[in-house]
Amino acid sequence: MRRTPKLVAGAAAATAAIAAVLAAQPAAAINSYNATPAPERTETGALIVQYDNDADPATPDRVDWFCSGTLVDADTFLTAAHCTTDWPEGAKLSVSLDQDVQGALDAAHAAHPGDADAISAAVAVPGTAVSHPGYPGPSSDTHDIAVVNVDAKALAKRWSFTPATLPTAGQLSKLGPQGLKKTDFTVVGYGTEEAERLPGGHVHPGGGVRMKAPVSYNALNDAWIRLSMHEQQGDGGACYGDSGGPNFAHIGGKLILAATTVTGDTPCYATNVTYRLDTTGARDFLAPHVKLP
Repeated sequence: MRRTPKLVAGAAAATAAIAAVLAAQPAAAINSYNATPAPERTETGALIVQYDNDADPATPDRVDWFCSGTLVDADTFLTAAHCTTDWPEGAKLSVSLDQDVQGALDAAHAAHPGDADAISAAVAVPGTAVSHPGYPGPSSDTHDIAVVNVDAKALAKRWSFTPATLPTAGQLSKLGPQGLKKTDFTVVGYGTEEAERLPGGHVHPGGGVRMKAPVSYNALNDAWIRLSMHEQQGDGGACYGDSGGPNFAHIGGKLILAATTVTGDTPCYATNVTYRLDTTGARDFLAPHVKLP
């Protein structure tokens, strides 16, 4: 489930500036193979962005969903920094926990044609993004992590949810390769499906509905855990639009938010490259926003 966000159906074509933003984002989304809907994953949501699509940046007039993310407490939505940065001036970020966020956006566009403020308010709760100050860092640790702080009462009024459980310090390292090979992982997100080969090239269909899929351990690095997405091994995987979304590890009978989706192979067939949340760097960034285990 890795993928770059898709644009909302029925909306006007994006401006060149927005197209450039999207082209620069890593892939992320949930594959169709071995994937199932995830209505029970109430902590997983979509990042909604209201941004300028005309000549007046003071009136952000377009609303789309772009990435996935996870509530780690009552008012903190964890996602990727590449999802929250480089937007045009005046862009507004918000969070939706709808199971079918694309359907909600389609309905809001139909109910409030041309009224971006009303569309955004109909589908999401506004928030304030805080991206890692070191993003983008070196490939060894890009610091591709961010949070969107939202109003807890407004969020709880709209949706029922249980925040995710973060890992303890160095929890993945302590398991080691052998322990991680025995660990079941689940990736969740709103992303598109794996690439289809069409006459015009690769196309990633679908997206906008919260899905989950099994993935398995591949490799552990200082800042990253790589997860296998090979269909023949029983795995599913992430694709475009799954960026920032959760990768859960089943450890000791608990579902632990081990890492967030950041990138992977372009057609979304092989590997989900995810940002570890048990490292000192990730924990130092998260500490001001959420109580760490």
